[in-house]
Amino acid sequence: MQEERETKKETAEIPIEEIWGKKKKILVILAHPDDPEFFCGGTIAKWTAAGNEVIYCLLTKGDKGIQEGFNFRGDIKDLRIKEQKEASVELGVNEIVFLEYKDGYLVPNLEMRKRITYIIRKIQPEIVVTCDPTNYFIRDDYINHPDHRAVGQATIDAVFPASQNARIFPDLLEQEELHPHHVQEVWLSLPYQPNLTVNVTDTWDKKIAALLNHQSQIGDPEVFIERMKSSHTEDTDASNPRYEEHFRRIILRKK
Repeated sequence: MQEERETKKETAEIPIEEIWGKKKKILVILAHPDDPEFFCGGTIAKWTAAGNEVIYCLLTKGDKGIQEGFNFRGDIKDLRIKEQKEASVELGVNEIVFLEYKDGYLVPNLEMRKRITYIIRKIQPEIVVTCDPTNYFIRDDYINHPDHRAVGQATIDAVFPASQNARIFPDLLEQEELHPHHVQEVWLSLPYQPNLTVNVTDTWDKKIAALLNHQSQIGDPEVFIERMKSSHTEDTDASNPRYEEHFRRIILRKK
């Protein structure tokens, strides 16, 4: 706990409008529908409101994850795709790439790294957002899903060196004509050691509104809203709340 407090003290807060001098293309690569909204929905809303382009790449369609007691007889994948599309529009995101990996079985192998490298070279984002693969335990009451960690590891390995090195997966260049691409920054959500705090108080209601579209995940909507509204910082209260999202921001330099 002492280490946790010290880490938080060192976390810098930078106004989102001051982070970049011009509009960016941001690729959010995560495991499941609802991950972008839960992990960083407030920040995504700030990015799109500022004119940045945000694209989702989700490796699974979330067919294993459904709230206990949620009654649904159809294809869970179809439902979760629908929920994700509605949620993303709420945050100003209009493009989602779904890959066909099986929910619950993600492994950060070479095949996955190549698929993500393909996506990065094709979309050519300046910023990539993924999950911190080193964070096994979130707080003292939650184990980070192995899919979250797997996609984070594969994405980091795709960003460097695979996406920027023509000699790695050479068929992507020779057969697909996808040239090497240098990502400028990686933002790790659910970070073990955050170094950046984003104040998302002004977009917290947007985050909640987006998450309410994930009806298969949230349980009772009124209870969920109350829980989300109570997630303010410890030094604020419900009458004047402050909400934050935390990241490990890695700024990459070209060699």
